[in-house]
Amino acid sequence: MTVWDRPEPPPPPVPLDRERIVAAAVALADEGGLTAVSLRKVAARLNAGPMRLYGHLSTKDELFDLMVDAVQAEILPDTQPGDWRETLRVVAHRTRRTVLRHEWLADLLGGRPTLGPNGLAVTETQLAALDGLADTDTVLRAVETVGAYVIGALRREVANLRAERATGLSKRDWQRAHGPHVTRMLATGRFPALARAVHDGTEVDAETSFTTGLDWVLDAVATRLPRPPA
Repeated sequence: MTVWDRPEPPPPPVPLDRERIVAAAVALADEGGLTAVSLRKVAARLNAGPMRLYGHLSTKDELFDLMVDAVQAEILPDTQPGDWRETLRVVAHRTRRTVLRHEWLADLLGGRPTLGPNGLAVTETQLAALDGLADTDTVLRAVETVGAYVIGALRREVANLRAERATGLSKRDWQRAHGPHVTRMLATGRFPALARAVHDGTEVDAETSFTTGLDWVLDAVATRLPRPPA
């Protein structure tokens, strides 16, 4: 067989490392949510065989851990903010922006602590901001309380965004569609507090609602910190 007739040898395997695997998984999740992520799909995105991924991780849960830690790098402040309140506020707002870029993150936050380097750094940033201002247990409860608010608020916001996409109805459209039912129910007089809220309350956007609630939680935390001497 002449060289002209001889087939080219197969190309070498696609080089893989954990960073490329995680980047591919994050891209899949950004496009289709966590259900779009599997070791097989990640391997296909990388043009590699699924078995090659098992040299880098063992389970999909490990992959999710790596994905969470990768995007938590986006939460870390570029510089250490001034006082404890500003630090927790900055981390909270950066968490919100990160979740809105990677909606699947809302589904994975709130369980056991993430132990990757970026997750640990986020926690260290928050604890360090309060270090020395109160006893250790108070500091831990403060960070946990703010985190619980942030996660709950973001899950609700993401749920609303998903509902809008699933139904094709904006929040305003949904309110119009259900307005007649709500009006009839309020007219029964059984829900006077709710009626006052509906008729007299001010509707705000998601960011304003998040910011207001966060400030209230931080105010509550401040009451638990020892007051400086007069």
